[in-house]
Amino acid sequence: MATVPPGIRLLVSFDRDQWYRALTFLLTFLLYTSFHLSRKPISIVKSELHRNCSSANELSTMVSSSSSQLPSLHSGTDCSWKPFDKRNYKQLLGAMDYSFLCAYAVGMYLSGIIGERVPIRLYLTVGMLTSGLFTCLFGLGYVYNIHNLGFYIFVQVANGLVQTTGWPSVVTCISNWFGKGRRGLIMGLWNSHTSVGNILGSLIAGYWVSSNWGLSFIVPGLIIAVMGVVCFFFLIEHPDDLKSVHAQNSSPGKSQAPANRWNGVNGHTEVYLQYKDNKTQSYDTELLLPRDSVCVPMQPVVVVKREPQPSAISFMGALRIPGVIEFSLCLLFAKLVSYTFLFWLPLYITKAAHLDAKKAGDLSTLFDVGGIVGGILAGVISDKLGKRATTCAIMLLLAAPTLYGFSMISELGLGPTIGMLLVCGGLVNGPYSLITTAVSADLGTHKSLKGNARALSTVTAIIDGTGSVGAALGPLLAGLLSPGGWDQVFYMLMIADFLALLLLLRLVTQELTSNKSRPISAVELKEH
Repeated sequence: MATVPPGIRLLVSFDRDQWYRALTFLLTFLLYTSFHLSRKPISIVKSELHRNCSSANELSTMVSSSSSQLPSLHSGTDCSWKPFDKRNYKQLLGAMDYSFLCAYAVGMYLSGIIGERVPIRLYLTVGMLTSGLFTCLFGLGYVYNIHNLGFYIFVQVANGLVQTTGWPSVVTCISNWFGKGRRGLIMGLWNSHTSVGNILGSLIAGYWVSSNWGLSFIVPGLIIAVMGVVCFFFLIEHPDDLKSVHAQNSSPGKSQAPANRWNGVNGHTEVYLQYKDNKTQSYDTELLLPRDSVCVPMQPVVVVKREPQPSAISFMGALRIPGVIEFSLCLLFAKLVSYTFLFWLPLYITKAAHLDAKKAGDLSTLFDVGGIVGGILAGVISDKLGKRATTCAIMLLLAAPTLYGFSMISELGLGPTIGMLLVCGGLVNGPYSLITTAVSADLGTHKSLKGNARALSTVTAIIDGTGSVGAALGPLLAGLLSPGGWDQVFYMLMIADFLALLLLLRLVTQELTSNKSRPISAVELKEH
């Protein structure tokens, strides 16, 4: 007999629950990757909406003066896309960012409350399908030659609202499947979907940006819509959701007796087993009988009565959880910095390094590569120390001078710029990643809730919603400050980092002075 291949032995070593856990991890990772993939194109297309028109205008003047018989160049068709061909194009582009992010911030507070009260799978599916629709609509503006600013603002607002369905849903789902043990590491790895989505979005949008920027939106829109369909068919919200499926699908073996069924309380099915003496006993009675007089089913899963579930937590109740307000306000400034890079970095590289839109978009992905490493490191360190706030504070303290260094070094050449992009990405996205994942999950299952698990979506939405206010302000301020020079933008980002650090000082002091602070052990996996 041939030996079993090692790969097969590895596969069969995992039990069914571990496979479902792996499926949930991978599926939620891909789902939120598609969310960020569909947000990234606008930052890549900005440099195409308003190209460097000065050279085109100079060429137009030279041609018209040298020969009056030659046709003149039209800046509207040969240079920039109306209405972004005006001198205030930075303010117009900033307004588009602001409209999306402001709608996202407002909608996030409502999204968490709704997410606690409706099936997450359906809620997420609807959000992804509608987000795909509005992302495609933005690209159709190129196809149908639409130059109305109101159209693009409307699409951005609508897309911002429907995209709020994503984050509270996937964080709640992943937290239902993974306990507190090694939560920082697991969620640090899982949260790399943000950077992976940004990278894929940059590459996809950059492929078409110079030839047909409409496809830079249409393709990501189709991808998120397809992932919405996948979500509908495969997402499992909670491990308990599988119990009824296993009860219905479990087939009797040779040692099992025939089972009779009747509809129990609230539609639940109770299984009755036939014993050797032809007496019918319920599963509860069967457990009291000796083993030799009964045939025990392989996987009897019977639910007759269920304890009343606790009601979903209120908005004010979530705010009273210790640490929610501090981490929410800290995320406001941390996300301000991260989203300013997300929306303006390609344009900055275009102007500072004099690269075209595609090369600038490709280079900007290094910031997200650094973000992946930073998020994982933040999770690992916080798990080892058992101090989430302290880990965030250290990275924020290092991030501010690094931003100043990036503004100086980015003008020295491509090599130094690549190195600083990786370092900045790690230090900027590390705290942002940790707060939106492990910290949100910790607070959503805080001991003050006394086991009420129906607070996670609301807490996650409050933290990320407050952070999204900063995400809306950052690109807007960048659009207002950049005409006066990019140095002003970087000073704004450094101030934001220091404010985020100040907001964590009280929690850092508590962690450093508390005797209970300790590394999170794997035993705590069972607590959730």
